[in-house]
Amino acid sequence: MSVIHTNEKIQPQSLDSWDQRKITIVSDAWHPQVNGVVRTVEATAVALRELDHQVQILNPSEFLTVPCPMYPEIRLSLDVWPRVGKLLEEFCPDSILIATEGPLGIAARNYCISKGLKFTTNFNTKFPEYIRLRVPIPERWSYKYFQWFHNPSESVLVPTESLATYLHERGIKNTGWWSRGVDIDLFRPYDESILQDLPRPISLYVGRISVEKNVNAFLDLDIPGTKVLVGNGPAMDKLKSDYPEAIFVGEKHGQELAQYYSAGDVLVFPSTTDTFGLVLLEALACGTPVAAYPVCGPIDVIRDNKVGILDNDLQKAVIAAIGLRSDDCRNYAAQFSWRNCAASLLSNLSNNRSVWN
Repeated sequence: MSVIHTNEKIQPQSLDSWDQRKITIVSDAWHPQVNGVVRTVEATAVALRELDHQVQILNPSEFLTVPCPMYPEIRLSLDVWPRVGKLLEEFCPDSILIATEGPLGIAARNYCISKGLKFTTNFNTKFPEYIRLRVPIPERWSYKYFQWFHNPSESVLVPTESLATYLHERGIKNTGWWSRGVDIDLFRPYDESILQDLPRPISLYVGRISVEKNVNAFLDLDIPGTKVLVGNGPAMDKLKSDYPEAIFVGEKHGQELAQYYSAGDVLVFPSTTDTFGLVLLEALACGTPVAAYPVCGPIDVIRDNKVGILDNDLQKAVIAAIGLRSDDCRNYAAQFSWRNCAASLLSNLSNNRSVWN
């Protein structure tokens, strides 16, 4: 696997050389979910269209759905066969990206194999680890399914080098690099009035409030100031009861979310199972430094100790990160654009134009 850092820039002139393509992205993750998969698919699609590519997104809003047992906000599509195949045939995409491993992803994968179509998959979530946190199923059993799902693809896209290594060790080969980005026009420094009445420093958590995000590790920290949590999830009611001194503000979106990032003195990222962590880039773009564990995701994104501190002692990381320069954080995040993200995706997609013709 070639080593490509997530903050490498792809020169704009290289984007002009891409032929105009018809691209289908298949994603079981979609609105109203708020997560990195949805944001990445949506933002990448916008960037691809700005480059004059046609993009079809097959998502659960077009199908009958039921709630996922462990994640009720995730909708599982039911009437996927033969509809997925028919929708692909109507669009005749040059390139097919299967972004998730759920019912839509399975239907698209199986259709492509049956028709001899090349396809690319994306590994974005460590579901075997998530499952193990809820039920006693060994991760190696779950990874058998993910090997079956991903290994027939032309390339398994990952956002970081460390995740590629992690998957290779678990039998998922042929990885390619699909970077991530941040909208630096939306995520930028704002005035701090939104949290001005709270004791400083403000340590911020942004994300799903659930067991796999390791939120307790943040709430248990013995640090000065105020802990503010932005997000929602199944663990919120219990954590609000267990940690009454913490401030839970619920889900925030768009400019309001950016204002919360900007009002924080440090973003604390306690997860040890994420594969990237878009919130890291969003916080940095708002001028807020990061404290995290040195694990997959943070070790790939935070490559400069001027913008974040990684330490196995999260308390030490938080204290050390507070006071890092806002300008350094902002300038670092500016290297990650959705345009570059779209370019890295294009370089990994297969061409099926001759099959449809």
